[in-house]
Order: sequence, then C-alpha cells, then structure tokens
Amino acid sequence: MLVFATSDKGGTGRSVTSSNIIYRRALGGHDVAYLDFDFGSPTAGAIFGLRASQGTRTGFGMHRYLRGFDGVDEPQAIDIWGETERQGLRNRPDGSGNLVLFPGDEGGGEFASNKDVVARCVRLFTRLEEEFSMVLVDLSAGRSYATHIVLQALADRRLSKVMSRWLVFHRWTRQHVLAASNLVYGKDGLLESGEQHKLGADQFLQMIRFVRTAVVDPRSTDLSALRPTQLAWLTDTNKELQKLASELRLGRTSTLGSVPLDPVLQWREQIITDTDTITRQIANPATVDSFVNLGKKLADDWSEL
Repeated sequence: MLVFATSDKGGTGRSVTSSNIIYRRALGGHDVAYLDFDFGSPTAGAIFGLRASQGTRTGFGMHRYLRGFDGVDEPQAIDIWGETERQGLRNRPDGSGNLVLFPGDEGGGEFASNKDVVARCVRLFTRLEEEFSMVLVDLSAGRSYATHIVLQALADRRLSKVMSRWLVFHRWTRQHVLAASNLVYGKDGLLESGEQHKLGADQFLQMIRFVRTAVVDPRSTDLSALRPTQLAWLTDTNKELQKLASELRLGRTSTLGSVPLDPVLQWREQIITDTDTITRQIANPATVDSFVNLGKKLADDWSEL
C-alpha cells in the first residue's frame, strides 16, 4: 500500500503525525517505510531521533536518487531501530516489523519533474510496495513539485494495480479547513491535477481522506479550568467549524480521524513512545490511540468507512 501525506499549509502536524502512524504500525508487526518527499524541508530524521535531522549528508537521499545524480541506482535506507540516537526508540521490540526511513538530502531543495524523474519514482514505488506492507510518502506542502511527480508516477500502468491512499492534513481552524478544501477541490488542486495526469476524478476522490490535527474537544475534562464563558465560546466555535467542514466536503464521511492537541507534538515534534505516556506521563494516551486508529483505518476497506 502507498500512502501519500499532504497539506496545503505548513504547521499542520503532517510529518509528525505520519511518522507516529508508521511507528505504531511497525510496533504492530508490520514492515513499514517512510519516504521523505518534503524536498524543501527534508527533516523527518529529526522526528525519528536521527543524527541526519535535516536530510542525509552521506549516501544518496531522495533528491539525488530521483534526479539521477552520479548514476545512483538505489536511495539510502535507514533502519530506525538500529540508527536512532533516541534511547526510547533504540533496539527493535519483540514482535515489531521493520521501520525504515528513506531520507531526503540535506539542502536538496525543490526540483521539477521530467520523464527520468518519474521513471525512477515508479521503479522505487514498485519495489518498495512489494517489500513493505505500508509505504508512507510525506510530500511537500501545497501544490508542490513532489505532488506532481507522484501523480505522474501513479498514472503509470505498473502502479495501476497498487492500492494508493491520500491523507490531507489540516489543523482544526477556519483558515486550515478552507485551505485543505481548496487543495483538494480548488483550481489546480489534487482532483484537477489528477485528471490532467489521467487519474479519474471519481476514483481518485475515493482515495482521499482528511485528518484533523490539534483538535480540542470542548467536552474534555482537561478543560475544567476554563471559565463557563470560555467553554461556551469553544463549543460554539467547534460547531461552526463542523458546519464549515461539512459545507466544504471535509465532513465526517470524508475524514479518516483526528489527533488531539498534545503539548509534546506542539513543542517537540517527536515519536511518542509508551515511555512518554506511561512512565514519564508527558504525552496523552488518547494521542497514541489516535495514531493506532488512523493506522488501522488506513489498512481497512475504505468502502466500509
């Protein structure tokens, strides 16, 4: 399965949420891979606690592989269990699957597509889809070069039978709801761009689900310190956002799930381990539950959602 993670704006929690989903799938015994296609800011390594926090300096990352630098045939693959510097992630737990990062290159930057770039992308996706049960591709935000590269790759007949899914991340605010809707349904958005690359709009739309991040539940007991007027305002605002999301086709039926507001995600952007929730108690168990549920729903039959 290929999963493409995108967003129209930065700061949505796209990368940190995607990384935690993949981590939880690996703990469940699944072999998973994370591809850093955020060409302008390849910082997935920081989330996984790697020395190469801003892309790889050695070997060949996504930039050099896709652009065919130095005739490289395969991109660098990093075993997270073995190479992370974060103690809580070191040593592969019993029963877990492979957890592999394919990093970008430090200072790589955005680059345009051409037939050779697309061909290498198709070759990589085809190989990794056979090796891993889930391959998550973290794209640059907005209408990026990375998005157009993968759309062209998906139009290739060699990937026509591969299950592909798209997650569009947005924070639970008015501006982010508007931006996420525009990214999918607006001019030069995903659906329009997909049609240009001969991906049927109806079929493509079935591949897309939205993920809400930094969601505050007005009914949560954690908000007991707020004044009654603040709770009333928060409840009304939440209802307004739900109405807006429904009108813009980001409602319940098109949303895969949500991630609650969590201080660790907001301030540290890291993998949340059981040590963080159970031993140190710095992160909320509900946040981990959201990652697990998102991963399960990704693997489910979406026609039943």
